[in-house]
Amino acid sequence: MPRTERYTVTEIKAVLQKEARRVEDCLSGCLRRDVPAGLLAAMEYSLAAGGKRVRPVLCLLSARACAPLGEDKERAILLFACALECIHTYSLIHDDLPAMDDDDFRRGKPSNHKQFGEATAILAGDALLTDAFVLMAQSADLGLKAECVLRAIALTAEAAGSAGMVGGQFLDMLYTDKKEADLADVAAMQAMKTGALLRLSCEAGATLSGAGPDRISALARYGAALGAAFQIADDILDVVGDPALLGKAVGGDAAARKATYPALLGLAASRAEAGRRAEEAAAALSAFADKDVSLLKGLADYVVSRAL
Repeated sequence: MPRTERYTVTEIKAVLQKEARRVEDCLSGCLRRDVPAGLLAAMEYSLAAGGKRVRPVLCLLSARACAPLGEDKERAILLFACALECIHTYSLIHDDLPAMDDDDFRRGKPSNHKQFGEATAILAGDALLTDAFVLMAQSADLGLKAECVLRAIALTAEAAGSAGMVGGQFLDMLYTDKKEADLADVAAMQAMKTGALLRLSCEAGATLSGAGPDRISALARYGAALGAAFQIADDILDVVGDPALLGKAVGGDAAARKATYPALLGLAASRAEAGRRAEEAAAALSAFADKDVSLLKGLADYVVSRAL
């Protein structure tokens, strides 16, 4: 029976923590051991640095929303989901580099390049990105349909590449202290840099579950709107957030003259826009009238609540 009331923020945080523990357990055995010790140490340093593991959790929740998975299928999708976290972690390592965002701290610890040096940090990111595709391919060996895995891998490459996350990072750099960007520019850039991988997490979970095109499309729309809300909330937190909770200094966006929603709209209008995008995410799930997707709707509420 679908749940009619929305989850509270406290309930969502508890669910995220529970699912994140499963992801952590899987991640602990994901990395190859037959690699140079120094490289492995740098990879593990960032991969095991914590975080909410939102992307792999979204992949799992989206798959469950489409069909009963069973233990074997769930294990296989969890492995694919962990590959998405490897890709996300690589992006954080590279984003923190002096040539990019030049951040000294990530999640309360020295950034990878501050701990291991720039060259090792670059290679650790490269390794996490490349090895992620090995993990995705291995998920087919655990019982997922090969055609579903192949499609999900193609979607992942597109979301992480030049038309997605990498392209978005390029635009972010282009718009930083160099060019006046309007709101449409910022929305498009954030949809690539942050939104593409969040959208992909939902779309891949649905694809791996064997869902039909209508539900895959619905979850992709949900993920895109959630990604927009997520990034706007992050922009707001860089203005008003608690550094102790964020694990890094705030005010960096303004200091670097980055193009963000608060810079263009102010805090009140940015919060309103984040809320609108969260409601848009929830509305995208109307195709799941026969399923309990209240957890996914609650996650959209939670994303915005961080910045209130």
